[in-house]
Amino acid sequence: MTMIVRNLQQVRDRITTACMAAGRKPDDVHLLAVSKTFGADAVIEAMSDGQRAFGENYIAEGVEKILALRAFQSAQPAQPGVPPAALEWHCIGPVQSNKTRLVAEHFDWVQSVDRLKIAQRLSEQRPPHLPPLQICLQVNIDGGANKSGVAPGELQALAGEVAHLPNLVLRGIMAIPEPAIDFVAACALHARTRAVFDQLNASGVLPLRLDTLSMGMTADLEAAIHSGSTMVRVGTAIFGGR
Repeated sequence: MTMIVRNLQQVRDRITTACMAAGRKPDDVHLLAVSKTFGADAVIEAMSDGQRAFGENYIAEGVEKILALRAFQSAQPAQPGVPPAALEWHCIGPVQSNKTRLVAEHFDWVQSVDRLKIAQRLSEQRPPHLPPLQICLQVNIDGGANKSGVAPGELQALAGEVAHLPNLVLRGIMAIPEPAIDFVAACALHARTRAVFDQLNASGVLPLRLDTLSMGMTADLEAAIHSGSTMVRVGTAIFGGR
């Protein structure tokens, strides 16, 4: 058993334990393996243990990895009746205007949209042969001055615009709050994000109900799950320190 496979199993155990403590089903929480700064070989190891969803912060690096994994899968001997594993790639880092085409052409999800201009460019540049991009809006839940994300008070207006763009499907919101001092404080921060999520779903401005609340990382996934996260983004606990 490789280190990455062992770590994956430990993270899945943490998710299961946290879900049981919160009275939730483990299947309600999806694991996004954050593979930024690690090579394609690390992704292949995680794939060997059934991991299919991967997150990348740096767009050029992410596209290189996506292409490398595509080539790797194409080179594998075909097994009768068994299609190749479908990987799901999430862009979770800041997206600048000059990088939207790369994102639109290669990724499946973008979790870090915080401006209408970026959403519009992603919609316009999504190739017609690909399914719609799945979108989360990044919310700056605690007002960090150096953080990306739309302010909670501006979220509803942005969501209403993004939800009606072609070639995109608005799925939910994502947040990266400042580290908390303990479990209780982390739960309080994540509960604020959950409240914003619930308010947006109840607002009536969206054509479809949001189903994705992306919050929680290696250090605080238990608190995030306790507060209602449906997707945790875990890198260090799977791939090791950077």
